[in-house]
Amino acid sequence: MLSSGLTLIFSMMGVLNFAHASFYMIGAYIAYALTGVIGFTAALFVAPLAVGALGALFERTALRRVHKYGHVPELLITFGLSYVVLEVVQLVWGRTPLNFTPPEWLQGSAFTVVQSARDGLSIVAGMAPPEMCQVAGEAAAQCSRFPMTRAFMMVVALGMLVALWLLLTRTRIGLVIQAALTHPDMAEALGHNVPRVFMLVFGSGCALAGLAGVIGGITFVTEPAMAAVVGSIIFVVVVVGGMGSLAGAFVGSIVIGLLQTLPLTVDASLADLINRFGGQVGAGTPGWPVLRITLAQAAPILPYLLLVLILIFRPKGLLGTREE
Repeated sequence: MLSSGLTLIFSMMGVLNFAHASFYMIGAYIAYALTGVIGFTAALFVAPLAVGALGALFERTALRRVHKYGHVPELLITFGLSYVVLEVVQLVWGRTPLNFTPPEWLQGSAFTVVQSARDGLSIVAGMAPPEMCQVAGEAAAQCSRFPMTRAFMMVVALGMLVALWLLLTRTRIGLVIQAALTHPDMAEALGHNVPRVFMLVFGSGCALAGLAGVIGGITFVTEPAMAAVVGSIIFVVVVVGGMGSLAGAFVGSIVIGLLQTLPLTVDASLADLINRFGGQVGAGTPGWPVLRITLAQAAPILPYLLLVLILIFRPKGLLGTREE
């Protein structure tokens, strides 16, 4: 969800928004404040609009003034904005996590995976009956519940991707946006306000980040550090998937997600692999501290290793269209 908004801004404007994760955090906090007044369902729509308005205001008053100076000033001003947003959030809401719980219709499990020694693997909609998860000899079963909040997040993310693709490729608005990017002078000659188009694009990208923040706030933890948790990984997703490609952002998100989670299930190291194939690796072997690191321990750095390989062998990413 975050990478789609960041890709929209970069593909349409060429601006790599370092404050994108900060707008994600603002969305969570605004939704928390609005939930107590208008309810979560209304806040789910109002908070992203508010974040989009703040993003458009920032583009109009600050970012637009440095466009003509190139990418470095754009990076610096968005990088500075992230620090300002962090301090404002801490001043208004404090430094401690907030109790931002999901509404009743998002609580519980979307489905339960029941793995039984007798009946095999089965999927039960919602919460599995207690008797299915009881441990009783050969009928012992292991139940894994998939939270409703994560299922809702997946549905919204896919809907966001499809909506953006339809908007940019099948509507007049998308045609105007792409024309303003590739042929700004001709777009202005046809009567379109190119700076306003860019302002709306930037605001829309921030609104998508705000929507991700609302859902992320109830799924994870709403705290000042939430922007830092996802801030670096979304840039990895965008670069791996391909700069400026919505399809690349989708593919990159899946690849990085799998790369972060699947290795956690493998508690083996290079030393174990070498020993299994007849080698003799022990405490006195050169490089032993590195060889004994398990794949689960190395999981947090694997996305960044993939990023390095992508930058070396395919700088434009898996499905990217921009060479620089």
